[in-house]
Amino acid sequence: MPKHYRPPGKKKEGNAAKYITRTKAVHYLQVSLSTFRKLCILKGIFPREPKKKVEGNHKTYYHMKDILFLAHEPLLEKFRDIRAHKKKVKKALARKNRDLADRLLNREPTYKLDRLILERYPTFVDALRDLDDCLTMVHLFAALPAVEGERIQVERIHNCRRLSHEWQAYVSRTHSLRKIFISVKGIYYQAEVEGQKITWLTPHALQQVLTDDVDYNVMLTFSEFYAALLGFVNFKLYHSINVKYPPILDPRLEALAAELYALCRYISAGSGRLSGYPQAIASIEDGQREVEKTDTRTEESELRLAQLQHQLPANEPGALMHLMENTDDMDDEDHEKKECRNLFRNFKIFLSREVPRESLLFVIPAFGGVVSWEGDGSPFKESDEDITHQIVDRPTQGHVFLSREYVQPQWVYDCINARIILPAEKYLVGRVPPPHLSPFVDNEAEGYIPEYAETIKRLQTAAKKQVLPMPGIENQDLDDPQTLLVEGIIDRTEANEAAEKKRKLTMLEKQYHDELNMELQGITYSTSLSNKNLQSSVENVKEDTVTTLEESEDLSKVSMSRKKRKLYEAMKIGQERKKEKIKVLKERKKNAEASKTG
Repeated sequence: MPKHYRPPGKKKEGNAAKYITRTKAVHYLQVSLSTFRKLCILKGIFPREPKKKVEGNHKTYYHMKDILFLAHEPLLEKFRDIRAHKKKVKKALARKNRDLADRLLNREPTYKLDRLILERYPTFVDALRDLDDCLTMVHLFAALPAVEGERIQVERIHNCRRLSHEWQAYVSRTHSLRKIFISVKGIYYQAEVEGQKITWLTPHALQQVLTDDVDYNVMLTFSEFYAALLGFVNFKLYHSINVKYPPILDPRLEALAAELYALCRYISAGSGRLSGYPQAIASIEDGQREVEKTDTRTEESELRLAQLQHQLPANEPGALMHLMENTDDMDDEDHEKKECRNLFRNFKIFLSREVPRESLLFVIPAFGGVVSWEGDGSPFKESDEDITHQIVDRPTQGHVFLSREYVQPQWVYDCINARIILPAEKYLVGRVPPPHLSPFVDNEAEGYIPEYAETIKRLQTAAKKQVLPMPGIENQDLDDPQTLLVEGIIDRTEANEAAEKKRKLTMLEKQYHDELNMELQGITYSTSLSNKNLQSSVENVKEDTVTTLEESEDLSKVSMSRKKRKLYEAMKIGQERKKEKIKVLKERKKNAEASKTG
């Protein structure tokens, strides 16, 4: 009989008791596979990889404790009720009993995710730390086309759009935005909220196409949970700055929530709290009074239409920030926040129709600027003489104002990442702008600093009124190989080679000075020869110490465990790859400069 023989019917042990396959879990819970996936997503339960897969490598395993938690989940009963309700509706329609089907559809069972969110995120900091994927998913759904008959419901897209605008409004009004990077995938943003750095990705303002190679049921489940999570986060953040949530909007203006009139209704609703757009508010209020005097019946019909279409979304993300109170009078803000708040403080920027308006409406006010655009409801028109910069992205202009500068949209993002106002000469219309550098990359750690990054660094130093070092003086401390090794500029092998060269040069210089002194003192050649033999013995001792250090490094590598030795070798391979990458970048730069000069 084997040592670990277990008779049939006895209790399982080890991995067989700790883990369960997905098929067995579905049968244990008595639910469908789609319902099981939805439960796992909402509860935050993921497959596990046991060390020993009892039933084969081709199966998916879960912790048995997680499945037991799902068995006692109240949502499980709700999903069973929903499934039974759908069967009743289907049966009533099959019998052509339309009245019963309508009554059943009006009493459809619903559920809430409030308890699940509190269970997964006990504290508010936990929710902020897990907000990266949430914001990315919500902004993705907000950019999808809201068309009836598609795979995704229109109400869900409108809800995601509203939540994304509320989040952007809070970040913009509290000046919490820190980094921006434009990539092929979309626009990366990073904000610092309640001491937590949150990074998310928003797609470009292009027409999105729903492809067939995506599992929309999984995405809809994630979006359902993330929308509930972001709603709670927005509620907490808005109340932290004494702002009511959700924002109270005028229903008549909400019925006119088109692309041109979205910001107009927000300014009208928050007119008591605005300070930067008094003229625009007065003109809008006068226009509204004239409309009220001319036709009261139209107003009543619009109000009724607004009540029917109360769910219409806002298409302007930069508009909702005007509903918030001015939070610029905080005394306990840090230096970085004050720097971000005052970057575009004295600038009045106008956006042309071809630039990415949604992104710039969110970004420019987050750094203290005043912005407007072409269209109805804008705070000021293009003919305003106080405009300092106009963002354009077309080669020619119909009418040019000499009192303002015409720059490309990249100028705004580069100024934000550099925290200074960069010269506009390189970003003028018709010129090829400088490279858009990523603020998420540490150039010093990578070992290669682009040329434009060095230019920005000099401009930052000049803006802070610091004295720049003369060329060549800053490299005096770098001649020491130990300093280079500590700073990570070179590795141990290069440091040993540099130390050896420096030692030989020092010895030759010392020998030359010693021979000059001996000639002056009249010492004979035999005496100097004996002294040389003594010095050579000392040098041999030094060389032996260097070789012993190298041998000790090799011995330490031999004495390492296999796991640590493999890790050490992987680190060496990574360093070599980084050196090769830096070498390729330098060669490309050299070839580019040669092609320019040629």
